[in-house]
Amino acid sequence: MSLEEEAGALLRQKGLTLGVVESASGGLISHLITNTPGSSDYYKGSVTAYSNEVKIKIVGVREATINRYGAVSAEVAEEMAQSGRKLLAVDICLSDTGIAGPSGATPGKPVGLFFIGLAHKGGTSSRRHNFKGNREQNKHSAAEAALGWLRGYLLSLK
Repeated sequence: MSLEEEAGALLRQKGLTLGVVESASGGLISHLITNTPGSSDYYKGSVTAYSNEVKIKIVGVREATINRYGAVSAEVAEEMAQSGRKLLAVDICLSDTGIAGPSGATPGKPVGLFFIGLAHKGGTSSRRHNFKGNREQNKHSAAEAALGWLRGYLLSLK
């Protein structure tokens, strides 16, 4: 069973809904989730917020957060997940922001750097990842990391 199928079965079992706000993965997380038959039982939708403008104007990330920490940061990933949870009216929201490559690196932020966010009723947190693949591999690694974290979170619920 794939990560997205496992996460979907757990969401269904627990009666929880899911939304996603994606940036660097470009909709891949949502694509994987919706490839699972019956995903409409728990999956409400997503926003692919690739530009800072969409992150701010549609999702609700604060411009000051992007200016202070950069779009690729734990703080932005957390605001994306938190704001996305409200915007999409879901129990759980995943987010990602990163540098898929091959360009886009800046000092201290290499290609392959991703931050995954997870927001739920108990709070919001993020995880930092440094992937070493090409663009497509990095996007896939980020999607797998997000879905793996979601599965782990759902398994931790009593």
